[in-house]
Amino acid sequence: MRMTDTAAIITGGASGLGEATARHFRNQGAQVTILDRDSTRGETVARDIGATFVETDVTDEASVQHAIATAKSHMGKITAAVNCAGIVVGEKTLGKNGPHDLAAFRRTIDINLIGSFNVARLAAAEIAQNAPGPNGERGVIVNTSSVAAFDGQKGQTAYAASKGGIVGLSLPMARDLSREGIRVMAIAPGIFMTPMMQSLPQEVQDQLAQDVTFPKRLGDPAEYAALARFIVECDYLNGEVIRLDGALRMQ
Repeated sequence: MRMTDTAAIITGGASGLGEATARHFRNQGAQVTILDRDSTRGETVARDIGATFVETDVTDEASVQHAIATAKSHMGKITAAVNCAGIVVGEKTLGKNGPHDLAAFRRTIDINLIGSFNVARLAAAEIAQNAPGPNGERGVIVNTSSVAAFDGQKGQTAYAASKGGIVGLSLPMARDLSREGIRVMAIAPGIFMTPMMQSLPQEVQDQLAQDVTFPKRLGDPAEYAALARFIVECDYLNGEVIRLDGALRMQ
């Protein structure tokens, strides 16, 4: 699917990986609708790149239904959904102050995993209405996992579980949606220079970069965006998870 034929909804598109993807897709000629809870930043990014913004809670069915309906009304169709919305929680299963907070664990799963599935399932219903392309493709869904899904560190039980769920649903979702001509892929980023990372002291950033095999630096969100674009354009990528991590294996 060519970028100029793409009409994408991007969750978490107001910052970080989602913003980079929204900007890259628009630069390549795609239509974009940004879905995010941050209305101030979301409106600013959308206005800057010539996209549409819809304030959205990915965990809420009605909110996502409204966002998808709005996106279609502005773009005329939806052919791609890129799920970048997510949170990070750092807490051990049993720490100095007692057991892991259950509400924090549940919220992480709710946003990172259930939120991604909520958007994917509702987007799939819309994408399935598109006329099929030359290979029978109607669209693509790209979810965001993490290297933590494979080698999560201490204090990452909630985050790793949520991202491991993204890995686990990739193949069965691709099989579920094959009849409709919808591909499903996931990207598992390593340590990227997102706003959260930028808030850390420089010495901490440098130490994290040293853990990367090569190149010894943090990932650039533009690299995530470039991979997301390649996935959209390459019709034969389906049901797989791609690590984007400079061969990082977290200790």
